[in-house]
Amino acid sequence: MIGILIVTHGALGESLISCATHVLGEAPAQIVSMAVGGQDDPNIVLPKALSLIEKLNSGDGVLVLSDMYGATPCNIVVKLLQPGVAGVAGVSLPMLVRAISYRHESLSVVVEKAISGGREGVVQFTSQQCERYEQGSSN
Repeated sequence: MIGILIVTHGALGESLISCATHVLGEAPAQIVSMAVGGQDDPNIVLPKALSLIEKLNSGDGVLVLSDMYGATPCNIVVKLLQPGVAGVAGVSLPMLVRAISYRHESLSVVVEKAISGGREGVVQFTSQQCERYEQGSSN
């Protein structure tokens, strides 16, 4: 199973794990978050992240999700990338749930599914669409 490390500003990663647990009905295994701030020294944070990757990797690889491309957490993730470790920026709940749902596949498949989950999770909708959906689901 692919391990998942979420590296974000503040408590965002922990909140996403909590929300995913709610959506999925159980706490997912082999998933942890790591909070990184702009003032954190990458030379101190990096060894901690590498240690988490080691713990999460059961031999199938680790997907590292970051919140914002180019920000401090993502810059840490870039230094973690190696064979068997992939990084994706822009983490969201749809991305995380999709990644969790496919983590018995290969790392490359989980990366594809995470990205598609993030893209497909961004949707503009109207109140009329929501009303139609509610009416259809109550039948």
